[in-house]
Amino acid sequence: MLTNDDVLTVLASVAGPDGRTPLSQSGAISGISIKDDQVFVAIAVAPDEAATLESMRMEAEVAIRAMPGVGSALVILTAETERQNGHGHGHGHGHAPNGGGGHQNNAPPQSNGIPGIKQIIAVASGKGGVGKSTTACNLALGLSRLGLKIGLLDADLFGPSVPRLFGLNAKPELAADGKSLAPLEKYGVKIMSIGFLAEEGAAIVWRGPMVMSALTQLLREVAWGELDVLVVDMPPGTGDAQLTMAQTVPLAGAVIVSTPQDLALIDARRGVAMFQQVRIPLLGIVENMSYFLCPHCGTRSDIFAHGGARLEAERLGVAFLGEVPLDMAIRETSDDGRPVVVSAPESAHAAAYMAIAERVLASLQESASQTRRTPKIVMG
Repeated sequence: MLTNDDVLTVLASVAGPDGRTPLSQSGAISGISIKDDQVFVAIAVAPDEAATLESMRMEAEVAIRAMPGVGSALVILTAETERQNGHGHGHGHGHAPNGGGGHQNNAPPQSNGIPGIKQIIAVASGKGGVGKSTTACNLALGLSRLGLKIGLLDADLFGPSVPRLFGLNAKPELAADGKSLAPLEKYGVKIMSIGFLAEEGAAIVWRGPMVMSALTQLLREVAWGELDVLVVDMPPGTGDAQLTMAQTVPLAGAVIVSTPQDLALIDARRGVAMFQQVRIPLLGIVENMSYFLCPHCGTRSDIFAHGGARLEAERLGVAFLGEVPLDMAIRETSDDGRPVVVSAPESAHAAAYMAIAERVLASLQESASQTRRTPKIVMG
């Protein structure tokens, strides 16, 4: 069995943030988590040192991967801003999470593109339990059926659903460059999720900065190759993690998923407001669990009311992308790792997702066309 001491012993061969002290003795290691043969290590550094210490992070990751018994390793840098009173956090254990004293970061987050990926879109919801991940999964597959090269990033670190939705339980391997992870692939879609690196149901307890660092690595240190669209299944809600993700990832647009009832629409409204605040284009709203058709008699029942998301989209001036029924077939195929778009492509349920994919693609193509037509101003 791997232990924390085993990891610290190996990291003694890696120089810490000062370039001299062994990493294991530097006090910079803020967390170690071991799940079977999977190792997670967090290193706390000063915000202005994060970029220059990337080589240290990579060296630590390589050292851990070379340990006997290690199947996969993820090392992240957690760069925390200074407190308002001017005292830094230091590099020891037990840092306070964001909040309370209030961290300030006046510099705008960087939103750099990812080589090979033409457009990135987010699938988000104001709350959990509305079918966001199922929508993201079938949307990605729908776009793939339309002939696009598609990737799917499961950005929900605390409740990853994509491995189950695609029926995947393998571990990602190192890419050919030896530095990045190779995404798994199924049904023609390239897929990455923290769920591939942690046991299903395992508790992942990370602070805000650790979450963002892990998300950045899952996004930027994966060998995605050439993609037309990368679909990001965002965490539910509108907290710091979601806001920072929206600001730091170069998003071409966002899809909001809601159910028809008033309470869900209130949360969807928050999601729309969040993306508008950070000036991310809204591709539209999807009404999930829109209605129920009895499989025996064909009677339609509006269990959660109906049409609320369409009306909300009209009120907000956002496109309505379509409605998806509440149906056993969608749940069963999702639970079995056979999403309805590929397992029952001729079904009415698949047609609903395909219509949404077609509307999203049309919106992305229009946005790209407008970008090409916009004249560039060159300052002499």
